Amino acid sequence: MLLVALVIPLHGPAGIFGLSCELSARLATEELNAAGGVLDREVRLVVVDGGGEPRQVADEVAGLVALGAVDAVVGWHNSAVRQALAPRIAHRVPYIYTAQYEGGEETPGVFLTGETDVQQLAPAMRLLAGATGARRWCTVGSDYVWPRVTARTARRFAGECRGRVVDEVFVPLDTEEFGPVLRRVEASGADAVLMLLLGDDAVRFNRAFTAAGLHQRCIRLSTHMDENLLLATGAEASEGLWAAAGYFDSLMTSESLSFGHRYARRFGAEAPVAGSLGESCFEGILLLGALAEGRGSLAVSAPPGPDETISYEGPRGALRLRGNHLEQRLYLARADALDFEITAQL
Repeated sequence: MLLVALVIPLHGPAGIFGLSCELSARLATEELNAAGGVLDREVRLVVVDGGGEPRQVADEVAGLVALGAVDAVVGWHNSAVRQALAPRIAHRVPYIYTAQYEGGEETPGVFLTGETDVQQLAPAMRLLAGATGARRWCTVGSDYVWPRVTARTARRFAGECRGRVVDEVFVPLDTEEFGPVLRRVEASGADAVLMLLLGDDAVRFNRAFTAAGLHQRCIRLSTHMDENLLLATGAEASEGLWAAAGYFDSLMTSESLSFGHRYARRFGAEAPVAGSLGESCFEGILLLGALAEGRGSLAVSAPPGPDETISYEGPRGALRLRGNHLEQRLYLARADALDFEITAQL
């Protein structure tokens, strides 16, 4: 038996897509087991709530690792949890982090399937500047590591697009009232908002933004907006909303269509859509299998060979690990009511 801790948010602002993360990982596990498992071992998931305080989540997962109760860790959770967890487990078991994040993670034993800011934010801002004329950006983000670091990166990228960031506003997680933030956006004269809000916070902001009429003068760009968040936002609050990601449910490739069909057949019409955030956990389980089979072991102490190539095929296509990050295609999409229309490959 190969036991994998699946660390995903089951409550808090990111809890909105916890179920899609779990179902996607479960489908990947079932398909791996049907093909013989990993290293001839059946894969089983041990679900851990990653929506709590970072230190508490790290304590729980590190305890499972110390007891030998899990052989690997996979999951989507915010960067504050990753930073608390990685130093405690990455030298002991493989740790596959699937979230889109700010970049720069180099802890040995950590492998990352998610998109990074450098990969997607610069080309997305450049395309939007050319298509819409947006030059004056206002960053609105949750107050933790990912939005803070990404905001610094966005300042540079805005300048490269002949624009600038005119204001930055950070709010606590679980913010309910966005009135003061919207007044800052309006006063800044921004014509574009870089939205770096987590889960339900993004939903509430989108609704308040549109109710205030700011959608008539500002576009919004998010690198953390999937179909579940779009559905919660509502069609009336999605006008002028753009997203960048490595996967959308509307992606019309043979690999993504096949995944969508298998997901729907397995979990039914009432299941939440996978979305890029949930689907990332499918990728995480596949990468774990590819790492183990490619190296013949789950040991993280063994250095990669000079000619080592870790690759696999999944819903995002044929992917390869370069260093500790997964190489993948990225897309820019425009919200069209309750779906995303992919407009460009980044």
